[in-house]
Amino acid sequence: MLNDLFDLVFLAGFVAASLIRVYWLKRTPPWWRSPSQVADSRERKQDRPLMLLTTAGMIVVPFIYLFTSRLDFADYTLPETASLVAGSLGAALFLQALLLLWRSHADLGKSFSPGLQIKKSHRLVTTGSYEKIRHPMYAAHLLWATAQILLLHNWIAGPAFLVASLPLYMARIPREEEMMLGRFGEEYRRYMERTGRVVPRWRG
Repeated sequence: MLNDLFDLVFLAGFVAASLIRVYWLKRTPPWWRSPSQVADSRERKQDRPLMLLTTAGMIVVPFIYLFTSRLDFADYTLPETASLVAGSLGAALFLQALLLLWRSHADLGKSFSPGLQIKKSHRLVTTGSYEKIRHPMYAAHLLWATAQILLLHNWIAGPAFLVASLPLYMARIPREEEMMLGRFGEEYRRYMERTGRVVPRWRG
């Protein structure tokens, strides 16, 4: 249950991330609901179960852990120093996730969509958070999921987001890149060659 400093840190990070998403959804005209403005859509009905699974790992399971005792059987305890190090690293990663989540929304601006759609007036963004990686929002979620492991000392709630989200991202990212290739062609192919998907590409 909610009885640890780092549980509170996680909860604060979750609230901040939710506010970031709500802010940009409110700020961005919902062009994705207008077929006349959508150039391409790769949304699939089979994504819905994966979205629900991700939501369970991101929200439902952690909140059951934080606000009930149902997952107490899966708690574990680290030595004091190790707990402090893990929690501090988790807090730092969550902060980085929040900064990247904000920056990636801001860099997309009015082209932001909550789904796999691209607008007719979309321009390819390759600067800011998109300079080194092609999917900074997914990268932010990966940082969030890693922070969750470090902050919530529970064998179920800790890794829930990471485990639940991987199938969705493995299904969506290739389709998103196919959509971008279809729209921007060689320009996007060159962009792919110099960037990584969710981590910067190592150059030897």
